[in-house]
Amino acid sequence: MALDKAEAQKVIVDQLEKKGKSKSKFYLKDFYAFFPDEKPRTVKNIVNELVGDGILEYWSSGSTTMIGLKGAGKQAGAEGED
Repeated sequence: MALDKAEAQKVIVDQLEKKGKSKSKFYLKDFYAFFPDEKPRTVKNIVNELVGDGILEYWSSGSTTMIGLKGAGKQAGAEGED
């Protein structure tokens, strides 16, 4: 069964909003757990589309890259990001 992209994007956003109260940034591998039957490349492509659409954003500490909802988390305000 192929993964419906629109439905997958909704699952990702819903999960991030639900977990957003305790954590705002996630590793790419955390997204794989949302779709255990899918290949990591498929999930990565969906996450990249959400970043391209401006729904998610990459955040880098310099040594690691994480992904979160755009504008979520303390770092966004502290760094003057929009």
